[in-house]
Amino acid sequence: MPANDNRSSHRSEDYDLQIRDTIPYYESFHEETLNMVKTIRKEPKIWLDTGCGTGTLVKKAVQEFHNTSFILSDPSHEMLNLAGSKLSDLPIERLQLLEPCETSEITLDGDLKPDVITAIQAHHYLSKEERAKTTRVCYELLNDNGIYITFENIRPKTEEGIEVVKEYVKNFQLKRGRDEDTVRNFLKRFDVEYFPIKVEEHLALLEKTGFKVVEMFWMSYMQAGFYCIK
Repeated sequence: MPANDNRSSHRSEDYDLQIRDTIPYYESFHEETLNMVKTIRKEPKIWLDTGCGTGTLVKKAVQEFHNTSFILSDPSHEMLNLAGSKLSDLPIERLQLLEPCETSEITLDGDLKPDVITAIQAHHYLSKEERAKTTRVCYELLNDNGIYITFENIRPKTEEGIEVVKEYVKNFQLKRGRDEDTVRNFLKRFDVEYFPIKVEEHLALLEKTGFKVVEMFWMSYMQAGFYCIK
């Protein structure tokens, strides 16, 4: 399988194993997302997970939300195949896999209005213009009072702060067993293959999109979680 079968730095088949050694606290993104949905919406009817990857978040969500139907979307055909396999025991009426597409290209039947849309580490590859368009699509797809939850890479405020974060991530990855060349190549992707924006820019974009509630509810060194209510 080619190394570029998706936009992350990992092959789809290796993603689940390697992402934990790449991003500090990655598993917390899913846990905190599930907790936030339970806090605000209790039992959503329809949940769209865009940039679903291998389906890990939904695999966890089905254990918590027994009456929710899930729609999965991802640009990578390989990721969607893995997600389908991971969720093969879910009844067909509770699972829909869309054709591979970017979030900005998602269309749903008129009667499908998600109560929850999640985008976990899915949109940081986009330019500012593409990000704005993509966020607007998520807003339009949501049901009234629906929840949009996104985890995104964030940009430190200063150049020195960027270097500190890079050093932190380098040390984390080396401690988790990644070799020097792999770590060096990963850090070179900053502002080349993915384009982080500052927390304030995230909040401003979400507010400008029209969400009536916009909050940051989680943050680590280089990632933050935001929830919004339409």
